[in-house]
Amino acid sequence: MEREKEIPKLVNVLRRTSRMALQSEWTGGSQDVTAFCIDQYNRVLARLKEIDPGVGSVFDPLPAGSSLTVAAMACRQLAAYYEDEVGRSSGWGGVWADPRYGAWVDKKAFKEFWNKSARDIEDLGEHIRETIEDWVSQRKTGGKQEESRERKTAPIDPEDTKPQ
Repeated sequence: MEREKEIPKLVNVLRRTSRMALQSEWTGGSQDVTAFCIDQYNRVLARLKEIDPGVGSVFDPLPAGSSLTVAAMACRQLAAYYEDEVGRSSGWGGVWADPRYGAWVDKKAFKEFWNKSARDIEDLGEHIRETIEDWVSQRKTGGKQEESRERKTAPIDPEDTKPQ
């Protein structure tokens, strides 16, 4: 498989393994889950070392006794290493924030996001965690701009909001 196609797939596996490890830890997962997550991280790292030998100088395999938290952190860090190549996990740009009004969502973009990539609510939670810093920084810098009560969103078509 070509490098350009395989790395995004491996990064996706890392992100999902991280999410699964954290969820399992929160819900009291078993040793089997811990062993699986560690093994999955180590297999993905080994494959990435074959594709990109430079990654081996930064990341090491996890020892067998690592916790789910450590496995989740390792997965996220390894995925972050390739973020400039594959981008962030969500890729959805339908949220805008204005400190005067709060945040609002493009309903059509949200529907597309939900139908295509939000297989469960964790995708939305991950998106929020990844973009909250941007929203906070907009809120902090936006408060200094001049106040305007003019609404700057597009009109909503009632047809787009009907249940399907």
